[in-house]
Amino acid sequence: MFVLALRMDLHLPACRSLKDRRQVVKPIIDGARHRFRVSAAEVGGLDRWQRAEIGFAVVSVASHQARAIMDEVERFVWSFPEVEVLLAERSWLDDA
Repeated sequence: MFVLALRMDLHLPACRSLKDRRQVVKPIIDGARHRFRVSAAEVGGLDRWQRAEIGFAVVSVASHQARAIMDEVERFVWSFPEVEVLLAERSWLDDA
């Protein structure tokens, strides 16, 4: 079993309120969940208007499959023009 996590730190320059922020972040999280069948949640920056940190996780039987899914998720997030990706960091769950 392979578990891969992706943490993305985002800058949302056009957001002027938490409501604006939510309107940008919600479609990213919901879209990734439904399109790629990954777990997704806001994991940081919850009280900042122009910043968001989103975490994604996938469980797979093969490491290459997990990497391919996260590649797609990352491209999906990059496709939103209202978002600037500041950091995309991946980590594997180690079952040691």
